[in-house]
Amino acid sequence: MWKVDRNNIITMTRGDTPTFGLNLTDGNGNPYVPSSGDYIRFALKKSATDIEVWAQIDIPTDTLILQFTQADTKDLAFGNYVYEISLNNDADDYHDTFIANTPFIISEELM
Repeated sequence: MWKVDRNNIITMTRGDTPTFGLNLTDGNGNPYVPSSGDYIRFALKKSATDIEVWAQIDIPTDTLILQFTQADTKDLAFGNYVYEISLNNDADDYHDTFIANTPFIISEELM
């Protein structure tokens, strides 16, 4: 089970493998067009001030689909985390966190 509410808060059952599609636009509202060297990264932490990243997933710029595997969350404790998603380009020294410090809830599975 998983859901994303209108504030981008994600609730997900530990160990599940959902996919989430991203809709990205530029500052003018036009669809995002990847530049050479762009990459999009999802990062999950226990809190915004935590240094340790509990899960990190690269999102392909050609599909804009965030795909979880069982390994991404199966060993995490149930409870509250925060996540961010950023657009990056190391060649241009570009970093834009477009979803920042947003709640991510790991819920219990029954089996």
